[in-house]
Amino acid sequence: MSVLVYVENVGGKFKKSAFEVTSYSKALADKLNTSLVAISIGEVDAESLKSLGKYGASKVLHVADGKLKSFINQAYASVIAQAVQREKANTLVMSNSFSGKGLAPRVAVKLKAALADGAVELPTIEGNKLAVKKTAFSGKAFATVELAADTKIISLNANSYPLTEAETAVNVENFAPEIKESDCRAVVKEIVRATDKISLPEAERVVSGGRGMKGPENWGMIEELANVLGAATACSKPVSDADWRPHEEHVGQTGIAISPNLYIAVGISGAIQHLAGVSS
Repeated sequence: MSVLVYVENVGGKFKKSAFEVTSYSKALADKLNTSLVAISIGEVDAESLKSLGKYGASKVLHVADGKLKSFINQAYASVIAQAVQREKANTLVMSNSFSGKGLAPRVAVKLKAALADGAVELPTIEGNKLAVKKTAFSGKAFATVELAADTKIISLNANSYPLTEAETAVNVENFAPEIKESDCRAVVKEIVRATDKISLPEAERVVSGGRGMKGPENWGMIEELANVLGAATACSKPVSDADWRPHEEHVGQTGIAISPNLYIAVGISGAIQHLAGVSS
């Protein structure tokens, strides 16, 4: 038995969240007295794959099938489920990212696994059960979920676990799972990324503005503060609805869920209510 961690890449590169979830998985594997195996899907170079050993992965399964060059939810779920079965892993960990939120339930159904999404701490081990602390009610509260199935899946919130180096000799293996045509019916043809901006889901610091800013012409002070702090910029729903700011900056219960260590709200009426979906 082992712990398997699915590590996302963006454009063939691993971001901070990938190393966070690997660090978390290594600590969990140590608590379970087992080894950590990582799986990466897509075109990632050998050095990047080996870098996962720095955070405790002893083996990396690399899936480089051309059909999976872009993210396909159903196909990726099938590949990850096959990796769990191949490695006889009893615990699967992944990031609670946009894609992770779609993958985790699908994999859980395929494996008849117990799922805890939005974890914020290492679980407590109680015999064959894991007690996982997670966010609830759009980040306004915490809950403890008990996973009792033979196979368990945990998705980790961004910025919830520190990067922890655990240098390990790593072996990279090519993994060629069965990919059915039925899993590739819905294909993402294009992904447009704002490469010059800090990703909101991964941001450790966020500066957000609301209608109190009076208009888009006053947003310079928000952007200047964010630049000084190395933070991402965000906004409330009324601001994005009024087209003062792009919709991809809308955070909160009806927007992007974020988990920064520092959140500054400027000109947002009822800022406490706005924090729904903003967990820390």
